[in-house]
Amino acid sequence: MQAQGTASASVFGDDIEVQQGRLTVRNEEALRSAKMDALVRQAVFGEGQAKDHAQWMIWEMAQAVGVRPGSIHALYAARGRGEVKGFTVPAINVRGMAYDTARAIFRTAVRMHAGAFILEIARSEIAYTAQRPSEYVTVLLAAALREGFRGPVFIQGDHFQVNAKKFAADPTGEVAAVKQLALEAVSAGFYNIDVDTSTLVDISLPTLDAQQERNYETAAEIAAYVRSIEPEGVTISIGGEIGEVGTQNSTVPELRAFMGGFVKALERRAPGAVGLSKISVQTGTSHGGVVLPDGGIADVKLDLEALEALSKVARDEFGMAGAVQHGASTLPESAFDNFPRIETAEIHLATNFQNILFEQMPSQLRDRIYKWLDENASEERKKGDSDEQFYYKSRKKALGPFKRELWELPEQEKEKLAKTYDKTFSFLFEQLRIGGTSDAVTRFVSAPVQRRRTSGGVAVEAAPDDPDAGE
Repeated sequence: MQAQGTASASVFGDDIEVQQGRLTVRNEEALRSAKMDALVRQAVFGEGQAKDHAQWMIWEMAQAVGVRPGSIHALYAARGRGEVKGFTVPAINVRGMAYDTARAIFRTAVRMHAGAFILEIARSEIAYTAQRPSEYVTVLLAAALREGFRGPVFIQGDHFQVNAKKFAADPTGEVAAVKQLALEAVSAGFYNIDVDTSTLVDISLPTLDAQQERNYETAAEIAAYVRSIEPEGVTISIGGEIGEVGTQNSTVPELRAFMGGFVKALERRAPGAVGLSKISVQTGTSHGGVVLPDGGIADVKLDLEALEALSKVARDEFGMAGAVQHGASTLPESAFDNFPRIETAEIHLATNFQNILFEQMPSQLRDRIYKWLDENASEERKKGDSDEQFYYKSRKKALGPFKRELWELPEQEKEKLAKTYDKTFSFLFEQLRIGGTSDAVTRFVSAPVQRRRTSGGVAVEAAPDDPDAGE
């Protein structure tokens, strides 16, 4: 281990010191250099102890200079009390070229003095992008250090979803798999978890409570478990979901039915436990958008009145930050300033950044990826799908197999992509009004130091992959 540790530390030379399991940063400017690029590459593509030690070093560097995984719960609680308002938190799914994408996000955040944003990955994305939680956290922290960001980094497990088919066959086993994923994620530094049991809603039942019962009971079981594994000094932000994205729109009575049942179910399982900080709803969007035969995206009719009403009830009656809108990244640009106007707590953004990546990557690489999809993802082609529809819907599945190749794109290609990402994130941060939110984060959020063993790895078994879970 000493040899491996020495090899990792040598990247930074005298800029850092490692003694007796403790790391000291002697030159913070070095963290913003190409030395970080070399270290994070080792943390992703290295082997064995060398990889583990590189991950440990990045974690400890971040801890040392105040770049720590944090929970957004306290900020959301303040919003529920009416102490902060006027912005919408973007939750950004970083899929492909995670390091470069995250660098663009943090670069924008530094320039705009933004602190209220979330970086997330869904249960399904962990599988098909080949990014386990420990790697994901490492890459995000490295990107933050590289761009000189300081403050809490909100890393979220998005759609930690109960698969309805697997639940029907083995409810105990499927819930256990989600709990195992939560344990792996929290151990890695995910202090924000979106529990998605909305797949269990049964609208065929006669009452709203009956329709939502399996949803709120299972959500409460998972939430109670998450509370039991919180690190010292951390109250994890937990989200629930009342309507599966892409299905019928949510209503205020559904929200009240879910929350009324959830509060009682959580108290029964974990008396006195802190509840949810937000609630995900459906108001007209779908993940990835609705793809037309020519590869374009169909217009979406977003029910802003419903979203506003749901957010208000979530705050006023249940003390949450408000409602969360999924599937927002493919909305027209003119839609985004509506979210802070109606006090939407959070929106989830994923597909458009993936679209930018595929549009701007070298055509030869894109052609090879599409050929790979023809050979390895043909079961996803639905009858009547055009090539454009098939590739658009399936190409996310190539991000894992082509991860190294994307990481190693020529610098000129990365620079071109960075300019587009910078423009895109700047626009979103402006429209969602999160510029200047670092002050609110500093006021309400505390991110305590969390130490790791020098081996780098966390002794938590990886949870089963589920590429078919929601995102």
